[in-house]
Amino acid sequence: MPTKISRAQARQLILQQQGLLEDLPFGQGKKGLLATIQQLGYIQIDTISVIERAHHHTLWLRLPDYQKDELLELQEKNKSIFEYWSHAAAYLPMEDFRFSLPRKRQIKEKDNYWFKREPKVMQFVKDRIKAEGPLMSKDFKPPKDRKGGAWWDWKPTKRALENLFHEGELMVLVRRNFQKVYDLTERVLPKEVNTKMPTKEEYARHLIFQTVQAQGLAQLTEMTYLRTNMKSVLAKELKTLVENKQLLEFHLENSDNVYYSTPLIIKSLNDTSSSKCVKLLNPFDNTIIQRQRVRDFFGFDYKLECYVPAAKRVFGYYSLAVLFGDEFVAHLDLKADRKEKALIIKKLTFKLNYKASDQFWHEYQLSLKRLAVFNQCKEIKDIKNKM
Repeated sequence: MPTKISRAQARQLILQQQGLLEDLPFGQGKKGLLATIQQLGYIQIDTISVIERAHHHTLWLRLPDYQKDELLELQEKNKSIFEYWSHAAAYLPMEDFRFSLPRKRQIKEKDNYWFKREPKVMQFVKDRIKAEGPLMSKDFKPPKDRKGGAWWDWKPTKRALENLFHEGELMVLVRRNFQKVYDLTERVLPKEVNTKMPTKEEYARHLIFQTVQAQGLAQLTEMTYLRTNMKSVLAKELKTLVENKQLLEFHLENSDNVYYSTPLIIKSLNDTSSSKCVKLLNPFDNTIIQRQRVRDFFGFDYKLECYVPAAKRVFGYYSLAVLFGDEFVAHLDLKADRKEKALIIKKLTFKLNYKASDQFWHEYQLSLKRLAVFNQCKEIKDIKNKM
């Protein structure tokens, strides 16, 4: 087994584990959908709908036959996935439920998380759901003297719902028109699900193997991404796993950083090759969510500028990362005009000194057409670059 691997090999591992090297990498239909979520560890949910929402886009990219209703079925009927918080709102495999418990306990011990705890309101909300069944925020009417406002000015019952959700007292049964439907955790959770609080060591091993499985290889700082107070216990577990030969420790070429992977994943290096097709990744896709990793392995400085003032944007409001083979080559800013049923290409920005080949333009056009169909668009408009 190697003690050093090249960046090209690292890119292969990452794209292989992320399901971006071949069509239907984890199967198809609902079984393939569940397998994809299990492989990636989570699927981030985001509110932006310039094109199809992030969770649907991320799944469709790996499942060309993806149907949005199947995701809802996995959550509400099959109960094989659940919604909670990873580094952001996400769909998670139900088999990982117990690893959401440390965060819930931590939040419950605080006086406030995003919002100050209001025990009386929280009890009122919980009592209503217990008596009436699953409810949405809109089922709780705000006080007559209170007007609607931004998310930080939510009505007390909405704050209570979110506090109860983050503490684990409530779960999201499903989303209707993207609005959460809340119910008591004991009514949503399948009886066979393990609800035993993991030890710190168990939680650390979960984070380690989940990260390596999803990303192919990872260093300690990536395993603790947005996880507080876990670095020392993860470092200890990594040492033990290496000693037991459950993990391999190695360096990336021209780097002093220590990376970890499993023997099985490293062995697959000789079994997979990159295809020369174009894939258009959502800003919240698992492959690019850690921007530093994208810079380290792909030499690509990906930026999402929807939160940047318009005058300061370089790549556009909602730019996708353009992957060609095993190389990220451009930012693509676009939107779906639902009324006109048109996918509007606003700006394509190649990385510095990149010269696009005829093969790129051919694959790029095919990828755009697929994306247009996925967004229920009948045409592609305003393409200023060569097609």
